[in-house]
Amino acid sequence: MYIIIFFGFLMILLSLIMIIKPAYWANGIIKFSEKSWFHPFEIISRFVFGLGFVLFAGQTLYPTLMSIIGYGLIAVSVGLLFTPPSKHREFALWSAEKFKNYFRWFGFVSLVFGAFLIYGAI
Repeated sequence: MYIIIFFGFLMILLSLIMIIKPAYWANGIIKFSEKSWFHPFEIISRFVFGLGFVLFAGQTLYPTLMSIIGYGLIAVSVGLLFTPPSKHREFALWSAEKFKNYFRWFGFVSLVFGAFLIYGAI
């Protein structure tokens, strides 16, 4: 359950950055995608959080939803295993440019969702 709460707080923190400085967020995606460890980090972090959601879903107010989120994260990590790092990086660059005008709005949505995750896990 603590991993879900941590994930919720992490979402809230990152959401605040998206809301306050959306251009900084877009540039951060670009810089992060240039790191040599970008692709493995994305795979491992999604898998670990997904596993946490699945393992601790039963301890939350919404076990089915938390399980779905967990399995979704695991599925994305498996999908990324079969995605060449260059294509993953290309997608990150494309999305940073394509959605830079929407990051503030995305931030509000993810902030609410992060708060919901914490509520559901407590």
